[in-house]
Amino acid sequence: MFVARKEWIRTFLTLIVLALCALPLSLFAENTHVVSPADLRAKAVASSQVRQQDITKVQNFVSGPIATEALQRAHINPTQVKDAVPQLDNQELAQLAAKADRAQHDFAAGYLSTLDIALIIIGVALIILIIVVAS
Repeated sequence: MFVARKEWIRTFLTLIVLALCALPLSLFAENTHVVSPADLRAKAVASSQVRQQDITKVQNFVSGPIATEALQRAHINPTQVKDAVPQLDNQELAQLAAKADRAQHDFAAGYLSTLDIALIIIGVALIILIIVVAS
């Protein structure tokens, strides 16, 4: 009787193991992701839009009439600076866009003179060119 019980348990466990092996592994895997593909797509689109806005801000900053004149006086090609802006990484671009935004706001508010803004523009242009040449 003790031997029959052992055989029955062994047969039962064997059948359970075979049944588990026959089931697809996807039944045991969790079907929900931490981040859904739609969320990833939305974040990628938002990041791309922010990057494009930053590129536009910096390019507008270095292509205005004051900027063009300041860059030409410093013997820096304004077109080269404008074309180099998209080559910056997201962090560098965001920092320069914030600085350009602030400089334009301060200039409009009268906190900066034309000379101050010209020096800032030359500094931003040099930063852009150095970063692009270094990478």
